[in-house]
Amino acid sequence: MEGKVDLMNMEIDELEGFVLSLGEPKFRARQIFEWVNKGVKDIDSMTNLSKDLRENLKRNAYINNFEIVKKLISKIDGTRKYIFKLYDNDVIESVLMKYSYGFSVCISSQAGCRMGCSFCASTGAGFKRNLTAGEMLDQVLTIKNDIKERIGNIVIMGIGEPFDNYDNLIKFLRLVNHKDGLNIGFRYITVSTCGLVPQILKFSKENMPVTLSVSLHAPDDETRSKIMPVNNKYPLDKLVEACKIYTMITNRRITFEYSLINGINDSSGHAEKLVSLIKGMLCHVNLIPVNTVSNTGYKRSSRESIEMFKNILEKHGIKVTIRRGLGRDIDAACGQLRRNIIN
Repeated sequence: MEGKVDLMNMEIDELEGFVLSLGEPKFRARQIFEWVNKGVKDIDSMTNLSKDLRENLKRNAYINNFEIVKKLISKIDGTRKYIFKLYDNDVIESVLMKYSYGFSVCISSQAGCRMGCSFCASTGAGFKRNLTAGEMLDQVLTIKNDIKERIGNIVIMGIGEPFDNYDNLIKFLRLVNHKDGLNIGFRYITVSTCGLVPQILKFSKENMPVTLSVSLHAPDDETRSKIMPVNNKYPLDKLVEACKIYTMITNRRITFEYSLINGINDSSGHAEKLVSLIKGMLCHVNLIPVNTVSNTGYKRSSRESIEMFKNILEKHGIKVTIRRGLGRDIDAACGQLRRNIIN
């Protein structure tokens, strides 16, 4: 593919410049964009383009085309995990979840992750590279074509830290939101971050009203730094202040993700500290009973501890839910992606 451009990685204005450089009229760009966003991977299948243009495209461009290495389907809840091989032979994972309101896809933003969160399998093999916007889009399109159903929601919470791949993330969001593409509204997209403060502040000005999900996982710096190295650079006071600024600018509620780990962050004292940290904010807390990842030694909190934690938050007027764990039997749940590939 050296010297060629990936049509899946191009926005309309980029495609317009590209087709003009080939001596074609600008309107061809929209036709190509529509074909690509239908999941078409063969340029010859773009039947409303002339044969000469198709040949010219094949000489100068390609369409990203993931190989599905493996597809696992949960016997518990029907969740599907897709393992994709990239052009450089690295692998990423995506997850398809079925809810009452439709299908949601959890996609990866990087091959590997450099954040080092101790409870997460995605960081185990280290960081390889950023994914392009086209590679992020292809996860959605490939899964959509595989199930032959509409994808209604996207969660960017798979392998990698989305804000560590900021420019490609923003481009991807524009691509999936485009009216001639998948046309998925920003409010049906969730972007997750472990707490990169400068990017949170920058994102607040992008005018993209997605749901921002912040991985908190501890209510004090001592605990959080032990399980999330990012806290050493962006401690809780800076992170919470950035989140407050984000909500003021966007008027969008933030979701705080909190994985409950037995004996680490699940006591009544931790719950009270969390109340003090976020009370009065435009936020929602999503409690996640930690999922099993080998070599961490972490165990999920007891049902009683989870309910106790939830009740303390609710008593102080904080909106809270307990996440329904999908795909645990195929290592597709939160924190488990990339585990089986490493092993």
